[in-house]
Amino acid sequence: MRFCIQVVKEASVDIDGKRISSIGPGMLVLAGVGKEDDEAVADKMIAKLLKLRIFSDSDGKTNLSINDTEGEILLVSQFTLYADCKHGNRPSFTDSMGPQRAEELYNYIADSIRPQVKKLELGVFGADMQVSLINDGPFTVILDSAAI
Repeated sequence: MRFCIQVVKEASVDIDGKRISSIGPGMLVLAGVGKEDDEAVADKMIAKLLKLRIFSDSDGKTNLSINDTEGEILLVSQFTLYADCKHGNRPSFTDSMGPQRAEELYNYIADSIRPQVKKLELGVFGADMQVSLINDGPFTVILDSAAI
């Protein structure tokens, strides 16, 4: 499982020109599910995500977690985080999980995060979304379950 986490001043998702979700200060989390992932992997990633100290304290040091700041989360599915670009110029996505099980895990992640944060908004799994953000910093972190 891979999370691309961006600290944001605001972020939103539009589909067909209509805003379907938006957040204020917090984090945009692009979530990719690999073919070997399961709920245990998701639990580990969620715990790490919620404890990451990537927000600035009053001294400007990155010492605060999402809950310390009462920040919001926008969670968007993104299978392209599993792009394999080793061969040729066209990415392969064979390491990403199939859509049915990936959507189940995406929903599991959302259901697990929701009661633990001030606000959780979602993209629409598998939809053609336009994601907008104002990156704060910029500050971007990649979490990979293989490395935690």
